[in-house]
Amino acid sequence: MKKTMIAFALLASTAAFANAEDFGASVQEMLTDKAKELFGIEAPIGESASKSVEEGYRTKDQKPEGQVALAAGLKAEFVTREVGNHADMIAFYPAQNPTHMIVCIEGDREELEGGKLNPGVQRVSMTDGKVETIFRGTSACDGIRTTPWNTVLFTEEDDAGFAYEVLDPLKATEIILTDRDKGEISDTAQIVRHDALPKMAWEGLTILPSGVVIAGDEWRPGTAYPNTDGGAIFKFIPATPYAGGAIASLDASPFKEGKTFAMQISCQPKAQFGQGCEVGNAEWFEVKASNARVAADVGGATGYYRPEDLHQDLSYKGEGVRFCWTNTGNKAINNFGEVMCAVDSAPDAAEKGKQSVVVTRFLSGDSDLNQPDNLEIHPVTGQVYVIEDNPNGDIWSCLPDGSDRDATTDGCVKILSVKDTSAEPTGFIFAPDGKTAYVNIQHSNDKGMDKVDGYDTDDLLKITGFTN
Repeated sequence: MKKTMIAFALLASTAAFANAEDFGASVQEMLTDKAKELFGIEAPIGESASKSVEEGYRTKDQKPEGQVALAAGLKAEFVTREVGNHADMIAFYPAQNPTHMIVCIEGDREELEGGKLNPGVQRVSMTDGKVETIFRGTSACDGIRTTPWNTVLFTEEDDAGFAYEVLDPLKATEIILTDRDKGEISDTAQIVRHDALPKMAWEGLTILPSGVVIAGDEWRPGTAYPNTDGGAIFKFIPATPYAGGAIASLDASPFKEGKTFAMQISCQPKAQFGQGCEVGNAEWFEVKASNARVAADVGGATGYYRPEDLHQDLSYKGEGVRFCWTNTGNKAINNFGEVMCAVDSAPDAAEKGKQSVVVTRFLSGDSDLNQPDNLEIHPVTGQVYVIEDNPNGDIWSCLPDGSDRDATTDGCVKILSVKDTSAEPTGFIFAPDGKTAYVNIQHSNDKGMDKVDGYDTDDLLKITGFTN
């Protein structure tokens, strides 16, 4: 009799648990209910956009809302439909009160009909959408930032990717990378290649006021040879830090000379590194810029699954600097990707044996939010915007970590979904006031769209309606 009563009690307890409220689901509902207060939108998107007909989705008569599904309260409009095909990351110029967007075009180096090379970097007027080509002949231009001294650094997401600097991106026009291997450029007064910066597959990067660059190498583990550890995080420290003021010549750029270091996380208070040490305390060790990725791997740098975009968190008020980056992963093998964040308490230095960096995992992907590629950190709220590398890709807004005990986001909601199955969102960036965002709809399969200067085009959208 006693055993029977215990059995009934266990069954009742199990049934009660099965019918209990799903606390995680209730938290997600709260995020939706408080969307305006927390995320500056009226309501998030539920389901992602449905799959479209891949061939010829993008047409001349398409409206902006035909390209993207948006959270309630947001509105899309075209800035231009003539930015180069594979338009990717964006930098505002000037950084404050910008008049233009400087855009990397992530196409291969190729010769077009008529003998011109592919557009690599373009400027887009924010008033009338006029597109002009600054530089031609790059291989997969991707990472791009405006420097503290008012130039623009742009880079290539190529296994042998280089970094270049343009002195005046509003003046430089139709400059040619005549020999990519040798770095020969038609106008070196306006654009130079900086071989002091690491040679790697560039994408995400941040430039500190001193001219220090922190960046990731977009490399998958095991790519070149078995047991490679994947892409490392690098720091470039200039030989002559930026001291303020304008520079009249690229010879005065802090990028001209310096040293490169790779990040190494240890599993012990002293150096003990390897697989499984992806979070924790880290130091920097020196590598040769011209062979950065191999030197980093051989030296024991911490490797990740394709580090892509990286940004400094300007809302961070603690010691040093905080930066975050995406590791894309691969949803086909249920590696949904992640967002990592780090605080470097000595950002302008790299002292051997000093673990100046603390790395944490901010977000783990899932079956809905996955393959994070681009990243944006809201300039006012510090919210992290995660942009997927997917057909019908989504953009998510994620709260910063609050005062709870963990170091992860307090929750995410979906704010945008691309309707074109042949395309993905990329280059998402907020204007300095945080009220307006811009995004490229990359590599759509067009139907009846005109080429510009012998090259296919993409759409650049302006998103308004954010209230925080």
